[in-house]
Amino acid sequence: MTEIILSIIAGLVLFLFAVSSLSELLKSALGEGATKWITKFTSNTFSSIMVGIIVTTIMDSSSAVIIITIVLVNSKVLNFRQAMGIVLGSNIGTTVSSQIIAMDFGKYSPIFLFIGFILFIIAKSEKVSNIGKITLYFGVLFFGLFTMENAVEPLKDEAFFSEWMKKTEEPFLGALIGAFVTLIIQSSSATVGMAIILGKKGLLSLAGGIAVMLGAELGTVSDTLLATIKGSRQALKTALFHLTFSFLTIVIGLIFFYPFVTLVEKISFGATIERTIANAHMLFNILGVLIFVWTIPFFERLFNKLLPDKLSK
Repeated sequence: MTEIILSIIAGLVLFLFAVSSLSELLKSALGEGATKWITKFTSNTFSSIMVGIIVTTIMDSSSAVIIITIVLVNSKVLNFRQAMGIVLGSNIGTTVSSQIIAMDFGKYSPIFLFIGFILFIIAKSEKVSNIGKITLYFGVLFFGLFTMENAVEPLKDEAFFSEWMKKTEEPFLGALIGAFVTLIIQSSSATVGMAIILGKKGLLSLAGGIAVMLGAELGTVSDTLLATIKGSRQALKTALFHLTFSFLTIVIGLIFFYPFVTLVEKISFGATIERTIANAHMLFNILGVLIFVWTIPFFERLFNKLLPDKLSK
């Protein structure tokens, strides 16, 4: 059992290291271009959502994108309404990673590691070096998932683990577990990734995987709230909107949990459980945005009333 736990921790650390490194590398590589791109194409709510989707897909971290958005709001480059659109878009963009995880690239991770390492070693320009690093980090990310996948295999024979996993089938409890795990590891992608892996190995049911996914959506808001410390009220309102959106969509998801599970099964057309959990993640976030995009004017007025900007003396 100790070996299993250590292997899971090792795989998780590799995954989190790769996600963090990719986010920082892409942030550095994009530089001022990302800021200009974000500010240029956020003239309306629809374009703000599209920016959130695209940038989050590229950076593979909704938290990083929302934190950058908070920084831009704090520096008055973006206003509150523009930021709300980006927050909604980032919630759709982050679902791309779960689709990639479900594609089972783990067994091909040595190829990414080898190509990335060679490019990094022979690089004579910063551009080629960055491409090598990005490929290498993707290899580390997939290898981390592969390590976790192999580590959990023996748990099939552990009765206590199977009994504990069955508890996640109770939607509220499963969501609490997902939120707690995400709060600890600070990555909703990793939490959803683990749910996909456990589902693939037959250790987690579809209902349990979806419940954990719902909780992961709430657990990821903690770092964006931390980013607002000593920030402006506009930045605080952005983080509170992210919290409100995540909380309300989860409540709706829990109320309509079983119809949602049935819907996901139908649109997945008999796909494997790992693909179905990934589809649930994407569908849940898309539906959440479609529901709440129309409420942006209401929440803008509400938060402006609750947290009016301080009058300059």
